[in-house]
Amino acid sequence: MTNLFRLADQRARRRIVSFDRKELARLLGLYSMRVATGEWRDYAIDFRPGMAIFSIFRHTAEQPLFAIAKVPGASQGGYVVYNGPRKLAHGETLEDVLKVFERKLKLLTS
Repeated sequence: MTNLFRLADQRARRRIVSFDRKELARLLGLYSMRVATGEWRDYAIDFRPGMAIFSIFRHTAEQPLFAIAKVPGASQGGYVVYNGPRKLAHGETLEDVLKVFERKLKLLTS
């Protein structure tokens, strides 16, 4: 009794989503700038069915401050930024959602 499985069918079911080299370089560039200022200290990359998540931590033992998720085929865009359960941004490109982290310049007068 032999069961045959088509590999193409198995791969379609276990579709792995990951960040490509350009996306990872952009995420790590943003991360390293914030590490240099002392705001962020650790990160993690998780792969779940149908999504990849780049989580950012202030302290390793805490919950992530932010999570940047890549979810291809999502109705509101392929990328989402979360702060805990709150959705901060969603968009079609990684650059669209990373605008959330752009700093507003303030004029300081003495």
